[in-house]
Amino acid sequence: MDNSTSTPLISFILTCYNTPIEMICTCIDSILALSLRPSEREIIVVDDGSVTSPINDLMQYKHDILYIYKVNGGVSTARNTGLQMARGTFIQFIDADDYLICNNYEHCLDLIRFSNTDIVAFDFTRQKDNSPNYNDSPAVSGAAFMRDNNLHGSVCCMIFRHSILGKLQFTPGIQFGEDEEFTPQLVLRAGNMVKSNTKAYFYRTSPTSITAKINKTTFNKKRTDNETVLFHLNSLSQTLPPEESIAMKRRVAQLTMDYLYNIIVDTQSETELKMSIERLRQHNLYPLPDKKYSVKYTWFRRIINSKLGFKILLLTLPLLKREP
Repeated sequence: MDNSTSTPLISFILTCYNTPIEMICTCIDSILALSLRPSEREIIVVDDGSVTSPINDLMQYKHDILYIYKVNGGVSTARNTGLQMARGTFIQFIDADDYLICNNYEHCLDLIRFSNTDIVAFDFTRQKDNSPNYNDSPAVSGAAFMRDNNLHGSVCCMIFRHSILGKLQFTPGIQFGEDEEFTPQLVLRAGNMVKSNTKAYFYRTSPTSITAKINKTTFNKKRTDNETVLFHLNSLSQTLPPEESIAMKRRVAQLTMDYLYNIIVDTQSETELKMSIERLRQHNLYPLPDKKYSVKYTWFRRIINSKLGFKILLLTLPLLKREP
């Protein structure tokens, strides 16, 4: 690893847990392929207690990475560990089984190099063939962006200025939705941000990931975590200044819709859905606000609020198997 005392432009925080070494190497190689000089980058690999440490297989990168092994505590604690070590002006999180798409990510690097922005958000893809597309939104405050747009929850799809974090961290123990809790709070701290529609992040869908294993235990954990995030963000929205409160309430409403959708798809149970709705009512999160946040949100809100629509959703959504 570069021993320069200068501040890197960007710290890349890679988190891994029993990740195949080939994927970790592909991820690191995608960073090294960028136009950043060694002094401009910092690559921190946080191993969240893998059964077999990959350190011996990473010796080819010994001058390029900082490897940290910690007791298994989940991705939230792994990312927090990376943040504690990071020195970069900007931060980029990457799950070590994913990788950056070099040409498209270079455009995002140009945005942080040559514009005074706190966050550059971009898109992910599951397709390997991606032609460059550099259509960027005008820079606006994070609150203004979140008030008027649907926010993509993944923190891996943004480069953000380290200094805007303050004391914000990921909540330990949350396995489902840790990004959904962290990202809106981060965005509200941005004095300005740019959204690019360039697909700069390659996301792998792993059949062995915890999000892919839905059984009774994981469903209960997923439901509990999602409710914890919803209730926290909803409570937070009551304490924010007016513009930020409006932005957060929009995000909470969208997450509530996603939560209800997933309850239907995961359980196909009218009883489970009614019990979940009752818990939402207790926190004033149901019925969904009568807002035109998006076409999908508007239709979902209308349908679930009618008795017939309620039953139609229970019958049809599990067949669609795609997110709202």
